[in-house]
Amino acid sequence: MQKSFLIILCLLCFSACKSSKTVTKSSKRTHKSAPATKKIGSNNGTYNTQVESIIDYAKTFDGVKYKYGGTTKKGMDCSGLIVTSFKKEAVQLPRTTSKLAVSGDWVDVKEVQKGDLLFFATSKNSRSVNHVGIVTESRTGFVEFIHASTSRGVMISELSERYWYFAFVQARRVL
Repeated sequence: MQKSFLIILCLLCFSACKSSKTVTKSSKRTHKSAPATKKIGSNNGTYNTQVESIIDYAKTFDGVKYKYGGTTKKGMDCSGLIVTSFKKEAVQLPRTTSKLAVSGDWVDVKEVQKGDLLFFATSKNSRSVNHVGIVTESRTGFVEFIHASTSRGVMISELSERYWYFAFVQARRVL
């Protein structure tokens, strides 16, 4: 009796832990529609003036309240901030966080640059991406990003903050 209970328990555990059969593999898929821009020197090597323009525009939304589906100064959600900021520079990106999460190229977090996208899983007990931000500053051991948080609206945070550090899933480069 005890052996059969143990076997059934093990079978239940293994069957509950199986992964989904649908796998999306698109690490090389990109959505780019902007002309190449001039690169100039900076403290971090070379950077793209187009990226600086995107970041500067995103920062104009700092303090805007969170609104699901929002893309204006009246209210903004996380993917809305990304799409609106990149659109200012004629870069078309998918509107949803889940589609953004498979756009561009995967980047190691140690190699992120300004303008890269950071993806987070903020739902309890889930590693599904549901939040995104744009890297505004990056140097060894320090990554800062702008995003639209549900609690405080558009704001700048650091990846080293405990909440964001543990919620981080991946980084992607779309430019």
